[in-house]
Amino acid sequence: MLASAMLFLNACKEQNSAYPHKLYFVSEEYRPFNYTEAGKVTGLAPEILKEICLKNDIPFEVEMLPWSDAMERTRQQENTVLFSTILNETRKDEFKWAGPFASLDWQFYSASAQGTSSISMDQARGAGKIGVLQDYSITQYLQSENFNNFVYCDNNVDAFQKLLAGEIDLFPSDRITADAALTSIGHSIYDVAARLVIRTELVYFAFNKQTPDDVVNDFQAKIDAMKTDGSLDALYRQFMQSPRAPGLLQVFTEDYPPLTFRNSFGDITGFGSDIVYEIMKRSGQYQDIRLSLWSNGYNLALNNPSFCLFTMDRTPIRETLFNWVGPIGTNTTFFYTKTGSSVTINTIDDARALQHVGTVSSWFSDQYLREKGFTNLVAVDNPAEMVEKLMQGEVQAAVCSDVTIGDILVSTGYTYQQIQPSFSLMATDYYIAFSKGTPEDVILPWQQALNAMKTDGTYTAIKNKWFPM
Repeated sequence: MLASAMLFLNACKEQNSAYPHKLYFVSEEYRPFNYTEAGKVTGLAPEILKEICLKNDIPFEVEMLPWSDAMERTRQQENTVLFSTILNETRKDEFKWAGPFASLDWQFYSASAQGTSSISMDQARGAGKIGVLQDYSITQYLQSENFNNFVYCDNNVDAFQKLLAGEIDLFPSDRITADAALTSIGHSIYDVAARLVIRTELVYFAFNKQTPDDVVNDFQAKIDAMKTDGSLDALYRQFMQSPRAPGLLQVFTEDYPPLTFRNSFGDITGFGSDIVYEIMKRSGQYQDIRLSLWSNGYNLALNNPSFCLFTMDRTPIRETLFNWVGPIGTNTTFFYTKTGSSVTINTIDDARALQHVGTVSSWFSDQYLREKGFTNLVAVDNPAEMVEKLMQGEVQAAVCSDVTIGDILVSTGYTYQQIQPSFSLMATDYYIAFSKGTPEDVILPWQQALNAMKTDGTYTAIKNKWFPM
Protein backbone atom coordinates (compact mmCIF):
# COMPACT_ATOMS: atom_id res chain seq x y z
CA MET A 1 0.00 0.00 0.00
CA LEU A 2 1.31 3.43 -0.81
CA ALA A 3 2.48 5.55 2.11
CA SER A 4 0.64 8.53 0.71
CA ALA A 5 -1.96 9.09 -1.94
CA MET A 6 -0.68 9.21 -5.50
CA LEU A 7 -2.50 10.88 -8.32
CA PHE A 8 -2.33 9.32 -11.74
CA LEU A 9 -3.66 11.27 -14.67
CA ASN A 10 -4.32 9.78 -18.07
CA ALA A 11 -6.87 11.91 -19.90
CA CYS A 12 -9.22 9.92 -22.06
CA LYS A 13 -10.38 13.26 -23.47
CA GLU A 14 -9.38 16.84 -23.00
CA GLN A 15 -10.36 18.52 -19.73
CA ASN A 16 -13.10 20.49 -21.47
CA SER A 17 -15.06 17.24 -21.61
CA ALA A 18 -18.61 17.34 -22.91
CA TYR A 19 -19.76 15.02 -20.13
CA PRO A 20 -22.14 17.00 -17.89
CA HIS A 21 -20.80 15.69 -14.55
CA LYS A 22 -17.35 15.87 -12.96
CA LEU A 23 -16.43 12.44 -11.61
CA TYR A 24 -13.74 11.44 -9.13
CA PHE A 25 -12.27 7.94 -9.35
CA VAL A 26 -10.60 6.28 -6.35
CA SER A 27 -9.12 2.84 -5.94
CA GLU A 28 -6.42 0.84 -4.17
CA GLU A 29 -3.42 -1.27 -5.11
CA TYR A 30 -5.03 -4.70 -5.58
CA ARG A 31 -3.50 -6.65 -8.45
CA PRO A 32 -4.87 -7.74 -10.91
CA PHE A 33 -8.03 -5.67 -10.42
CA ASN A 34 -6.34 -2.27 -10.06
CA TYR A 35 -2.64 -1.44 -9.71
CA THR A 36 0.14 0.84 -10.93
CA GLU A 37 2.78 -0.24 -13.40
CA ALA A 38 5.37 2.02 -15.00
CA GLY A 39 3.63 5.01 -13.46
CA LYS A 40 0.23 4.19 -14.97
CA VAL A 41 -2.94 2.78 -13.48
CA THR A 42 -3.95 -0.51 -15.07
CA GLY A 43 -5.74 -3.74 -14.26
CA LEU A 44 -9.14 -5.15 -15.09
CA ALA A 45 -11.23 -2.32 -13.62
CA PRO A 46 -9.12 0.62 -14.93
CA GLU A 47 -9.15 -0.83 -18.45
CA ILE A 48 -12.94 -1.14 -18.29
CA LEU A 49 -13.08 2.41 -16.93
CA LYS A 50 -10.97 3.72 -19.80
CA GLU A 51 -13.48 2.28 -22.26
CA ILE A 52 -16.32 3.97 -20.38
CA CYS A 53 -14.40 7.26 -20.41
CA LEU A 54 -13.84 7.06 -24.15
CA LYS A 55 -17.49 6.33 -24.76
CA ASN A 56 -18.77 9.19 -22.59
CA ASP A 57 -16.04 11.86 -22.94
CA ILE A 58 -15.02 11.60 -19.27
CA PRO A 59 -11.50 12.52 -18.08
CA PHE A 60 -9.79 9.50 -16.53
CA GLU A 61 -8.25 10.48 -13.18
CA VAL A 62 -7.59 7.81 -10.56
CA GLU A 63 -6.39 8.49 -7.04
CA MET A 64 -4.86 5.43 -5.37
CA LEU A 65 -5.57 5.28 -1.64
CA PRO A 66 -5.60 2.76 1.20
CA TRP A 67 -8.89 0.88 0.94
CA SER A 68 -10.46 2.29 4.11
CA ASP A 69 -9.65 5.85 2.99
CA ALA A 70 -11.07 5.19 -0.47
CA MET A 71 -14.28 3.81 1.03
CA GLU A 72 -14.70 6.82 3.29
CA ARG A 73 -13.97 9.25 0.44
CA THR A 74 -16.69 7.62 -1.64
CA ARG A 75 -19.19 7.81 1.20
CA GLN A 76 -18.54 11.51 1.77
CA GLN A 77 -17.74 13.08 -1.62
CA GLU A 78 -20.37 13.53 -4.30
CA ASN A 79 -19.75 12.01 -7.76
CA THR A 80 -16.99 9.77 -6.43
CA VAL A 81 -16.62 6.29 -7.93
CA LEU A 82 -14.81 3.48 -6.09
CA PHE A 83 -13.43 0.31 -7.64
CA SER A 84 -13.14 -2.63 -7.42
CA THR A 85 -15.97 -3.01 -4.88
CA ILE A 86 -17.94 -6.04 -3.73
CA LEU A 87 -21.67 -5.54 -3.32
CA ASN A 88 -22.91 -7.13 -0.10
CA GLU A 89 -25.71 -6.67 2.41
CA THR A 90 -23.70 -4.20 4.50
CA ARG A 91 -22.79 -1.96 1.55
CA LYS A 92 -25.87 -2.36 -0.65
CA ASP A 93 -27.66 0.79 0.50
CA GLU A 94 -24.48 2.84 1.07
CA PHE A 95 -23.72 3.29 -2.62
CA LYS A 96 -25.13 3.07 -6.12
CA TRP A 97 -23.77 0.28 -8.32
CA ALA A 98 -22.75 -0.59 -11.88
CA GLY A 99 -21.65 -4.10 -12.83
CA PRO A 100 -20.84 -6.78 -12.04
CA PHE A 101 -17.65 -7.01 -14.06
CA ALA A 102 -15.91 -9.77 -12.06
CA SER A 103 -16.47 -12.44 -9.47
CA LEU A 104 -14.29 -13.50 -6.56
CA ASP A 105 -14.12 -16.99 -5.06
CA TRP A 106 -12.82 -16.47 -1.54
CA GLN A 107 -10.78 -19.26 0.03
CA PHE A 108 -8.86 -19.67 3.25
CA TYR A 109 -5.13 -20.10 2.57
CA SER A 110 -2.47 -21.44 4.88
CA ALA A 111 1.26 -21.91 4.36
CA SER A 112 1.76 -25.22 2.54
CA ALA A 113 4.04 -26.34 5.35
CA GLN A 114 1.05 -26.21 7.70
CA GLY A 115 -0.89 -28.79 5.66
CA THR A 116 -2.94 -29.06 2.49
CA SER A 117 -6.06 -30.97 3.60
CA SER A 118 -9.49 -29.37 3.61
CA ILE A 119 -10.85 -27.81 6.79
CA SER A 120 -14.36 -26.85 7.90
CA MET A 121 -15.67 -23.43 8.90
CA ASP A 122 -15.67 -24.58 12.53
CA GLN A 123 -12.00 -25.55 12.26
CA ALA A 124 -11.19 -22.21 10.64
CA ARG A 125 -13.08 -20.43 13.39
CA GLY A 126 -10.89 -22.20 15.92
CA ALA A 127 -7.61 -21.35 14.18
CA GLY A 128 -5.07 -19.37 16.16
CA LYS A 129 -4.84 -16.21 14.06
CA ILE A 130 -6.64 -15.17 10.88
CA GLY A 131 -5.23 -12.33 8.83
CA VAL A 132 -7.80 -9.86 7.45
CA LEU A 133 -7.91 -6.44 5.78
CA GLN A 134 -9.86 -3.53 7.26
CA ASP A 135 -13.29 -2.84 5.68
CA TYR A 136 -13.00 -5.72 3.18
CA SER A 137 -16.21 -7.52 2.32
CA ILE A 138 -14.81 -10.89 3.36
CA THR A 139 -13.84 -9.42 6.73
CA GLN A 140 -17.40 -8.19 7.21
CA TYR A 141 -18.68 -11.66 6.34
CA LEU A 142 -16.36 -13.43 8.76
CA GLN A 143 -17.42 -11.05 11.51
CA SER A 144 -21.05 -11.97 10.81
CA GLU A 145 -20.05 -15.64 11.12
CA ASN A 146 -18.67 -15.05 14.64
CA PHE A 147 -14.97 -15.08 13.75
CA ASN A 148 -13.06 -12.94 16.23
CA ASN A 149 -9.45 -14.13 16.04
CA PHE A 150 -8.34 -11.43 13.59
CA VAL A 151 -4.93 -9.96 12.88
CA TYR A 152 -5.34 -6.86 10.71
CA CYS A 153 -2.83 -6.62 7.87
CA ASP A 154 -1.87 -3.62 5.74
CA ASN A 155 -2.61 -5.27 2.39
CA ASN A 156 -2.47 -8.61 0.56
CA VAL A 157 1.31 -8.59 0.30
CA ASP A 158 1.71 -7.92 4.01
CA ALA A 159 -0.82 -10.68 4.78
CA PHE A 160 0.96 -13.32 2.72
CA GLN A 161 4.30 -12.33 4.21
CA LYS A 162 2.81 -12.85 7.67
CA LEU A 163 1.27 -16.15 6.57
CA LEU A 164 4.57 -17.54 5.29
CA ALA A 165 6.39 -16.25 8.38
CA GLY A 166 3.95 -18.04 10.70
CA GLU A 167 2.59 -14.81 12.19
CA ILE A 168 -0.94 -15.76 11.07
CA ASP A 169 -2.45 -19.19 10.42
CA LEU A 170 -5.05 -18.44 7.72
CA PHE A 171 -5.78 -15.65 5.28
CA PRO A 172 -8.86 -15.28 3.01
CA SER A 173 -8.10 -14.45 -0.61
CA ASP A 174 -8.95 -15.44 -4.17
CA ARG A 175 -6.45 -17.45 -6.20
CA ILE A 176 -5.57 -14.83 -8.82
CA THR A 177 -4.94 -12.11 -6.23
CA ALA A 178 -3.01 -14.53 -4.04
CA ASP A 179 -0.83 -15.50 -6.99
CA ALA A 180 -0.08 -11.85 -7.80
CA ALA A 181 0.77 -10.96 -4.20
CA LEU A 182 3.02 -13.98 -3.72
CA THR A 183 4.85 -13.36 -7.00
CA SER A 184 5.59 -9.78 -5.93
CA ILE A 185 7.49 -11.08 -2.87
CA GLY A 186 9.42 -13.81 -4.65
CA HIS A 187 7.12 -16.72 -3.84
CA SER A 188 4.57 -18.73 -5.81
CA ILE A 189 1.01 -19.88 -5.33
CA TYR A 190 2.41 -23.31 -4.49
CA ASP A 191 3.93 -21.98 -1.28
CA VAL A 192 0.39 -21.74 0.12
CA ALA A 193 -2.54 -24.16 0.18
CA ALA A 194 -6.24 -23.45 -0.31
CA ARG A 195 -7.91 -25.10 2.67
CA LEU A 196 -11.58 -24.04 2.41
CA VAL A 197 -13.82 -22.36 -0.17
CA ILE A 198 -15.68 -19.66 1.78
CA ARG A 199 -18.00 -17.90 -0.67
CA THR A 200 -18.38 -16.24 -4.06
CA GLU A 201 -18.93 -12.49 -4.37
CA LEU A 202 -19.51 -10.12 -7.31
CA VAL A 203 -17.44 -7.01 -8.09
CA TYR A 204 -18.77 -3.60 -9.16
CA PHE A 205 -18.09 0.10 -9.52
CA ALA A 206 -19.55 1.80 -6.41
CA PHE A 207 -20.87 5.37 -6.62
CA ASN A 208 -21.48 7.96 -3.94
CA LYS A 209 -25.22 7.99 -3.17
CA GLN A 210 -25.60 11.54 -4.48
CA THR A 211 -24.30 10.61 -7.93
CA PRO A 212 -27.05 11.20 -10.54
CA ASP A 213 -28.77 8.04 -11.75
CA ASP A 214 -27.99 8.90 -15.37
CA VAL A 215 -24.27 8.60 -14.59
CA VAL A 216 -24.73 5.14 -13.09
CA ASN A 217 -26.91 4.16 -16.03
CA ASP A 218 -24.23 5.31 -18.49
CA PHE A 219 -21.68 3.07 -16.75
CA GLN A 220 -24.07 0.13 -16.65
CA ALA A 221 -24.95 0.48 -20.33
CA LYS A 222 -21.28 0.44 -21.37
CA ILE A 223 -20.48 -2.55 -19.14
CA ASP A 224 -23.43 -4.44 -20.61
CA ALA A 225 -22.28 -3.52 -24.13
CA MET A 226 -18.79 -4.84 -23.34
CA LYS A 227 -20.33 -8.09 -22.14
CA THR A 228 -22.33 -8.39 -25.34
CA ASP A 229 -19.52 -7.59 -27.79
CA GLY A 230 -16.93 -9.80 -26.02
CA SER A 231 -14.51 -7.01 -25.08
CA LEU A 232 -15.03 -7.60 -21.35
CA ASP A 233 -14.24 -11.30 -21.78
CA ALA A 234 -11.02 -10.32 -23.57
CA LEU A 235 -9.96 -8.13 -20.63
CA TYR A 236 -10.97 -10.88 -18.22
CA ARG A 237 -8.72 -13.36 -19.95
CA GLN A 238 -5.87 -10.86 -19.91
CA PHE A 239 -6.05 -9.91 -16.25
CA MET A 240 -7.97 -12.67 -14.47
CA GLN A 241 -6.61 -15.71 -16.34
CA SER A 242 -10.17 -16.94 -16.72
CA PRO A 243 -12.17 -17.31 -19.95
CA ARG A 244 -15.38 -15.45 -19.08
CA ALA A 245 -16.51 -12.48 -17.04
CA PRO A 246 -19.93 -12.49 -15.33
CA GLY A 247 -22.71 -12.28 -17.94
CA LEU A 248 -25.76 -10.06 -18.22
CA LEU A 249 -27.63 -12.46 -15.90
CA GLN A 250 -25.99 -14.42 -13.08
CA VAL A 251 -27.43 -17.95 -12.78
CA PHE A 252 -26.58 -19.93 -9.64
CA THR A 253 -27.69 -23.23 -8.14
CA GLU A 254 -26.57 -25.60 -5.38
CA ASP A 255 -25.38 -29.19 -5.07
CA TYR A 256 -28.78 -30.72 -4.31
CA PRO A 257 -29.33 -33.97 -6.22
CA PRO A 258 -31.41 -34.97 -8.07
CA LEU A 259 -32.63 -31.39 -8.63
CA THR A 260 -29.23 -29.79 -9.24
CA PHE A 261 -25.71 -31.20 -8.94
CA ARG A 262 -22.36 -31.66 -10.68
CA ASN A 263 -22.00 -35.13 -12.21
CA SER A 264 -18.87 -37.26 -12.61
CA PHE A 265 -18.11 -35.56 -15.94
CA GLY A 266 -18.07 -32.12 -14.31
CA ASP A 267 -21.40 -31.05 -15.85
CA ILE A 268 -24.13 -29.32 -13.82
CA THR A 269 -27.22 -31.47 -14.29
CA GLY A 270 -30.40 -32.64 -12.58
CA PHE A 271 -34.14 -32.10 -12.98
CA GLY A 272 -34.03 -28.37 -12.19
CA SER A 273 -30.92 -27.86 -14.30
CA ASP A 274 -32.47 -29.56 -17.34
CA ILE A 275 -35.53 -27.32 -16.98
CA VAL A 276 -33.32 -24.21 -16.87
CA TYR A 277 -31.16 -25.31 -19.82
CA GLU A 278 -34.30 -25.85 -21.93
CA ILE A 279 -35.71 -22.45 -20.90
CA MET A 280 -32.45 -20.72 -21.85
CA LYS A 281 -32.42 -22.49 -25.21
CA ARG A 282 -35.98 -21.42 -25.99
CA SER A 283 -35.60 -17.84 -24.74
CA GLY A 284 -32.17 -17.30 -26.29
CA GLN A 285 -30.78 -16.19 -22.90
CA TYR A 286 -27.72 -18.41 -22.70
CA GLN A 287 -25.74 -17.97 -19.46
CA ASP A 288 -23.25 -20.04 -17.50
CA ILE A 289 -24.65 -21.84 -14.47
CA ARG A 290 -22.51 -21.70 -11.33
CA LEU A 291 -22.66 -24.13 -8.42
CA SER A 292 -22.52 -22.62 -4.93
CA LEU A 293 -23.44 -23.30 -1.34
CA TRP A 294 -27.12 -22.46 -0.93
CA SER A 295 -26.49 -19.83 1.76
CA ASN A 296 -24.02 -18.06 -0.56
CA GLY A 297 -26.32 -18.16 -3.58
CA TYR A 298 -29.28 -17.01 -1.51
CA ASN A 299 -27.34 -14.05 -0.13
CA LEU A 300 -26.21 -13.08 -3.64
CA ALA A 301 -29.79 -13.27 -4.90
CA LEU A 302 -30.97 -11.00 -2.09
CA ASN A 303 -28.41 -8.30 -2.83
CA ASN A 304 -27.49 -8.37 -6.53
CA PRO A 305 -29.60 -7.24 -9.49
CA SER A 306 -30.08 -9.51 -12.52
CA PHE A 307 -29.57 -12.67 -10.52
CA CYS A 308 -31.24 -16.07 -10.89
CA LEU A 309 -31.20 -18.85 -8.28
CA PHE A 310 -32.80 -22.27 -8.60
CA THR A 311 -34.51 -24.31 -7.33
CA MET A 312 -36.15 -22.31 -4.53
CA ASP A 313 -39.22 -23.19 -2.46
CA ARG A 314 -41.76 -20.38 -2.60
CA THR A 315 -42.81 -19.59 0.96
CA PRO A 316 -44.57 -16.65 2.66
CA ILE A 317 -41.23 -15.52 4.12
CA ARG A 318 -39.70 -15.28 0.64
CA GLU A 319 -42.75 -14.20 -1.37
CA THR A 320 -41.91 -10.49 -1.64
CA LEU A 321 -38.12 -10.93 -1.67
CA PHE A 322 -37.91 -12.39 -5.19
CA ASN A 323 -39.63 -12.65 -8.54
CA TRP A 324 -40.78 -16.15 -9.49
CA VAL A 325 -40.87 -18.43 -12.53
CA GLY A 326 -42.68 -21.74 -12.10
CA PRO A 327 -43.72 -23.82 -10.41
CA ILE A 328 -41.39 -26.56 -11.58
CA GLY A 329 -42.13 -29.13 -8.89
CA THR A 330 -43.51 -30.03 -5.47
CA ASN A 331 -41.85 -31.59 -2.45
CA THR A 332 -42.70 -32.53 1.13
CA THR A 333 -40.33 -31.70 3.96
CA PHE A 334 -39.93 -34.12 6.86
CA PHE A 335 -38.14 -34.36 10.15
CA TYR A 336 -35.94 -37.41 9.59
CA THR A 337 -34.56 -39.50 12.45
CA LYS A 338 -32.02 -42.29 12.55
CA THR A 339 -33.51 -45.79 12.22
CA GLY A 340 -33.52 -47.57 15.57
CA SER A 341 -33.23 -44.40 17.61
CA SER A 342 -35.63 -43.73 20.45
CA VAL A 343 -36.57 -40.33 19.05
CA THR A 344 -40.30 -39.90 18.45
CA ILE A 345 -41.77 -36.88 16.66
CA ASN A 346 -45.54 -36.78 16.44
CA THR A 347 -45.97 -33.00 16.54
CA ILE A 348 -43.91 -29.93 15.78
CA ASP A 349 -43.68 -29.35 19.54
CA ASP A 350 -41.94 -32.73 19.89
CA ALA A 351 -39.31 -31.50 17.43
CA ARG A 352 -38.99 -28.20 19.28
CA ALA A 353 -38.25 -30.15 22.49
CA LEU A 354 -35.30 -32.08 20.99
CA GLN A 355 -31.78 -31.13 22.03
CA HIS A 356 -30.54 -30.53 18.47
CA VAL A 357 -32.22 -30.44 15.04
CA GLY A 358 -30.10 -30.27 11.89
CA THR A 359 -30.91 -27.77 9.13
CA VAL A 360 -29.12 -26.08 6.23
CA SER A 361 -28.45 -22.34 6.41
CA SER A 362 -30.98 -20.23 4.46
CA TRP A 363 -33.07 -23.24 3.44
CA PHE A 364 -36.78 -22.43 3.65
CA SER A 365 -37.19 -25.07 6.38
CA ASP A 366 -34.50 -23.39 8.50
CA GLN A 367 -36.18 -19.99 7.99
CA TYR A 368 -39.62 -21.43 8.81
CA LEU A 369 -38.52 -23.15 12.01
CA ARG A 370 -36.71 -20.06 13.25
CA GLU A 371 -39.88 -18.06 12.64
CA LYS A 372 -41.72 -20.69 14.70
CA GLY A 373 -39.41 -20.07 17.64
CA PHE A 374 -37.05 -23.05 17.35
CA THR A 375 -33.87 -22.40 19.33
CA ASN A 376 -32.36 -25.88 18.96
CA LEU A 377 -31.35 -25.67 15.31
CA VAL A 378 -27.85 -26.64 14.19
CA ALA A 379 -27.50 -24.98 10.78
CA VAL A 380 -24.70 -26.12 8.43
CA ASP A 381 -23.63 -25.02 4.95
CA ASN A 382 -24.60 -28.13 2.99
CA PRO A 383 -27.07 -31.03 3.32
CA ALA A 384 -24.38 -33.73 3.30
CA GLU A 385 -22.92 -32.26 6.47
CA MET A 386 -26.39 -32.21 8.04
CA VAL A 387 -26.93 -35.91 7.23
CA GLU A 388 -23.51 -36.75 8.65
CA LYS A 389 -24.41 -35.02 11.91
CA LEU A 390 -27.63 -37.05 12.08
CA MET A 391 -25.86 -40.36 11.49
CA GLN A 392 -23.15 -39.53 14.04
CA GLY A 393 -25.70 -38.58 16.69
CA GLU A 394 -24.76 -34.91 16.83
CA VAL A 395 -28.38 -33.98 16.04
CA GLN A 396 -31.48 -36.02 16.90
CA ALA A 397 -33.36 -35.10 13.72
CA ALA A 398 -32.61 -33.54 10.34
CA VAL A 399 -34.98 -31.53 8.15
CA CYS A 400 -35.00 -32.30 4.42
CA SER A 401 -37.33 -32.81 1.47
CA ASP A 402 -38.46 -36.21 0.26
CA VAL A 403 -37.27 -35.42 -3.27
CA THR A 404 -33.59 -35.07 -2.34
CA ILE A 405 -32.93 -37.02 0.86
CA GLY A 406 -32.22 -40.31 -0.94
CA ASP A 407 -29.51 -38.85 -3.18
CA ILE A 408 -27.95 -36.96 -0.28
CA LEU A 409 -27.71 -40.20 1.71
CA VAL A 410 -26.06 -42.01 -1.21
CA SER A 411 -23.55 -39.17 -1.66
CA THR A 412 -22.48 -39.55 1.98
CA GLY A 413 -22.27 -43.36 1.93
CA TYR A 414 -25.56 -44.15 3.67
CA THR A 415 -28.84 -45.75 2.58
CA TYR A 416 -32.46 -44.70 2.97
CA GLN A 417 -33.02 -47.69 5.28
CA GLN A 418 -30.78 -46.05 7.88
CA ILE A 419 -33.25 -43.17 8.43
CA GLN A 420 -37.00 -42.75 8.72
CA PRO A 421 -39.42 -39.88 8.06
CA SER A 422 -40.80 -39.13 11.51
CA PHE A 423 -43.03 -36.09 10.94
CA SER A 424 -44.21 -34.15 7.89
CA LEU A 425 -43.44 -30.46 8.30
CA MET A 426 -44.93 -29.00 5.09
CA ALA A 427 -45.49 -29.43 1.36
CA THR A 428 -44.27 -26.67 -0.95
CA ASP A 429 -43.80 -25.88 -4.62
CA TYR A 430 -40.33 -24.99 -5.85
CA TYR A 431 -39.55 -22.37 -8.48
CA ILE A 432 -36.81 -20.49 -10.30
CA ALA A 433 -36.20 -17.27 -8.33
CA PHE A 434 -34.98 -13.93 -9.70
CA SER A 435 -33.68 -11.02 -7.67
CA LYS A 436 -35.83 -7.93 -7.37
CA GLY A 437 -33.47 -5.94 -9.60
CA THR A 438 -33.93 -8.28 -12.57
CA PRO A 439 -35.68 -6.63 -15.55
CA GLU A 440 -39.16 -7.91 -16.39
CA ASP A 441 -38.13 -8.41 -20.03
CA VAL A 442 -35.62 -10.99 -18.77
CA ILE A 443 -38.04 -12.84 -16.47
CA LEU A 444 -41.13 -12.98 -18.71
CA PRO A 445 -39.54 -15.08 -21.51
CA TRP A 446 -38.52 -17.65 -18.88
CA GLN A 447 -42.10 -18.08 -17.69
CA GLN A 448 -43.37 -18.17 -21.26
CA ALA A 449 -40.82 -20.86 -22.18
CA LEU A 450 -41.74 -22.95 -19.13
CA ASN A 451 -45.45 -22.66 -19.96
CA ALA A 452 -44.74 -23.83 -23.51
CA MET A 453 -42.69 -26.77 -22.19
CA LYS A 454 -45.61 -27.87 -20.06
CA THR A 455 -47.96 -27.61 -23.04
CA ASP A 456 -45.83 -29.47 -25.59
CA GLY A 457 -44.76 -32.32 -23.29
CA THR A 458 -41.11 -31.37 -22.81
CA TYR A 459 -41.60 -30.67 -19.11
CA THR A 460 -43.16 -34.10 -18.59
CA ALA A 461 -40.32 -35.78 -20.48
CA ILE A 462 -37.71 -34.11 -18.26
CA LYS A 463 -39.67 -35.00 -15.13
CA ASN A 464 -39.98 -38.65 -16.18
CA LYS A 465 -36.24 -38.78 -16.86
CA TRP A 466 -35.41 -37.83 -13.27
CA PHE A 467 -38.47 -39.22 -11.46
CA PRO A 468 -39.57 -42.33 -13.36
CA MET A 469 -42.95 -43.67 -12.31
